[in-house]
Amino acid sequence: MQFGNILTSEGWRLGEIHWEGGRIKGIRGEPVDPDANAHPRILPGFIDLHVHGGGGADVMEGGEALATLARTHVRFGTTRLLATTMTAPDGHIRATLRDIAAYMQAPAPLAAKVLGVHLEGPYINPGKLGAQPAYARTGLIEELDELCSLAPIRLITLAPELSGHMALIRHLSDRGVRVQLGHTLGSYEEGVEALAHGACGFTHLFNAMTGLHHRKPGMVGAALAHAEYAELIPDLLHVHPGAILTALRCIPNLYAVTDSTAAAGMPDGDYRLGEQTVTKCLGGVRLADGTLAGSTLTMDQALRNFVSLGLSLAEASDRLSRIPADFLGLGDIGRLEEGAAADFVVLDPQLQLQAVFVEGRSILGGA
Repeated sequence: MQFGNILTSEGWRLGEIHWEGGRIKGIRGEPVDPDANAHPRILPGFIDLHVHGGGGADVMEGGEALATLARTHVRFGTTRLLATTMTAPDGHIRATLRDIAAYMQAPAPLAAKVLGVHLEGPYINPGKLGAQPAYARTGLIEELDELCSLAPIRLITLAPELSGHMALIRHLSDRGVRVQLGHTLGSYEEGVEALAHGACGFTHLFNAMTGLHHRKPGMVGAALAHAEYAELIPDLLHVHPGAILTALRCIPNLYAVTDSTAAAGMPDGDYRLGEQTVTKCLGGVRLADGTLAGSTLTMDQALRNFVSLGLSLAEASDRLSRIPADFLGLGDIGRLEEGAAADFVVLDPQLQLQAVFVEGRSILGGA
């Protein structure tokens, strides 16, 4: 049992949350304005759909690195995540997918749950790599089917303008894989066409895609005009606060991701991002040429950043929990209601993390 201001699916309640067997058994309490008291705030656990690493470990290392990053991110309130790959040679991607599948069969205790894979590349535009290594190429349906047999790939980022990718988007969508547009030089028209073929989101909106111009609206324009979902990195470094507010007005289901690297939760210094070396300093992570290379953001800070921009705590929570769960079609996580997974975080009135529970098990703080 945990007492406090509970953000339920019906609104705030001051009372108790009970669970059994990893599932919420019941929530008892009365409607409340949480700002009217000093009791803890209890929110659904955060769900991060774009995680490259953390705690000094990188997804592409496979093996124990997966446990390390999952243990790192749970300390910051992330209870579920997608292990996100980098563009790499084919053999390296396949080996990483096998490692992720093996880890999911025997996950580390006291860690965030890995929901599956976000395959970011190699099916991206070589002219818009960002911090991705130079192994970008077009994808083939047969190849993607084989990759999907190696691990549960839930989300793929690709560039729709590459030859054959519209058909690839339709195929992936038909088999239940979510497709996001990113690392793309595609036009507004190609973005709209990709959405019509089944693409359903945009990867780190504004970053590594064609920007908005009033006579050439680009991929950003397609997102702002037509998207229901898009992910965004709210570290206030990747995207200006004004652009974040613009996206919030345009895209109903904009949600937060960290795009975190091995440097997340670590001191300044050099770390791996796939096969590349990145440097953490001044609150960011960059390649040697200064290119932003993922982030050091954690989801608890993403929550505070959203609130600092004027979002209510309830809306900010939705954009870190319910909306990413809905994007993946998972109705039993990302919300606090009877029957849902007992994944939740406890924060003080200043939104500092006090405790984390995964399937009712205390991981950080708590009883």
